[in-house]
Amino acid sequence: MKYNSIDEANQAVVSKITDAQPFLIDVVTAKSVIPELNGKVLLHAGPPIKYEEMTGPMQGSCVGAALFEGWAQNEQEARALLQNGEITFIPCHHVNAVGPMGGITSANMAVLVVENKTDGNRAYCTMNEGIGKVLRFGAYSEEVVNRLKWMAEVLGPSLAKALKLTDGGLNLNVLVAKAITMGDEFHQRNIAASALFLKEILPYLLRADIAPEDLTAVAKFLADTDQFYLNVMMAHCKAVMDAARTIQEGSIVTAMTRNGKEFGIRVSGMGDQWFTAPVNTPQGLFFTGYSQEDANPDIGDSAITESFGVGGMTMVAAPGVTRFVGAGGFDDALAISDEMQEICIGNNSNLPIPTWNFQGAPVGIDIRKVVETGITPIINTGIAHKQAGIGQVGAGTVRAPLACFEKALVALAEKYGVSAE
Repeated sequence: MKYNSIDEANQAVVSKITDAQPFLIDVVTAKSVIPELNGKVLLHAGPPIKYEEMTGPMQGSCVGAALFEGWAQNEQEARALLQNGEITFIPCHHVNAVGPMGGITSANMAVLVVENKTDGNRAYCTMNEGIGKVLRFGAYSEEVVNRLKWMAEVLGPSLAKALKLTDGGLNLNVLVAKAITMGDEFHQRNIAASALFLKEILPYLLRADIAPEDLTAVAKFLADTDQFYLNVMMAHCKAVMDAARTIQEGSIVTAMTRNGKEFGIRVSGMGDQWFTAPVNTPQGLFFTGYSQEDANPDIGDSAITESFGVGGMTMVAAPGVTRFVGAGGFDDALAISDEMQEICIGNNSNLPIPTWNFQGAPVGIDIRKVVETGITPIINTGIAHKQAGIGQVGAGTVRAPLACFEKALVALAEKYGVSAE
């Protein structure tokens, strides 16, 4: 379809976002839905990057994945494989997937499957491991690898059995609409959504053919993992934003991601092209014994949540998290969301926020507004230690670099034959 103006195209993109119907339909082995994962192949977060350019935690995640897959028996063997170029790397975003922090995903890991029923497209994301020493933050100890194996062999198949008993999967729009009124913003705070997910899935788990000891372990893991829903939300947002990307016009951001070196964005009018700039380093609060000096530069595909309009964009929905990410009090949260509204073209009526006078979450980041105002999206994020193997050391916020949006605007202006001055 040809649109008469950028504004008309932008409205069509936003309609794709707000009309989407994402459902969690399955949990499967990654290689069964991502054919590119054959042989020694790893998916990673962010725009394309080479192993030698990766920061410590992403390299550590690669080591953990090599151990998990049995490509190596120890860290030394794994690093030799990685350094010798024996492993192929592909961005998660290039194969309908997203990955938190390092984003490292391998063939035999379990992935969530979210289907956007309005467009029929699907998106994939690994499941949340919990906090602390976990693969996504660069840890690769035996404990980390064994947890991944349990998730692939027990947790994933158990959830798959439960989801097959539902009527077409879990309706994620309904779940997030409830959770946003309960104080979640879906990036740093997912306590309500994770609890609601357990509430929804538990009756089906109880009906499924699952060994009693496995059922107990699965229920405990879901109850203990406050951030479990983050990865569901990431797949939700990826499925929705990929559908919006089918409109190849306009100036709406359809993805934001980072690989520890570069921050990249995609824009509706520019298709698959990445516009990149050096990442910033998150600022925030740190676990005891760690400080800002330990922080790794910005990393992960989880900024797909902000691309959709939640996370840092809807800080006002989650006043309980503002202190945790070092953003101050309620007035600061309100100011952040008010500021984010200035760079968006509308509000998502599916996500009314009680603490914002029931105004919907911001939707449709317009690169023209970003460049005009100089306001860049703010992202809520976990903070990884810059050294591999240590894991998460804090949480905070980070700004997207303005240069990404400036580059995208210049390219878009050239496409439309107008001056970007």
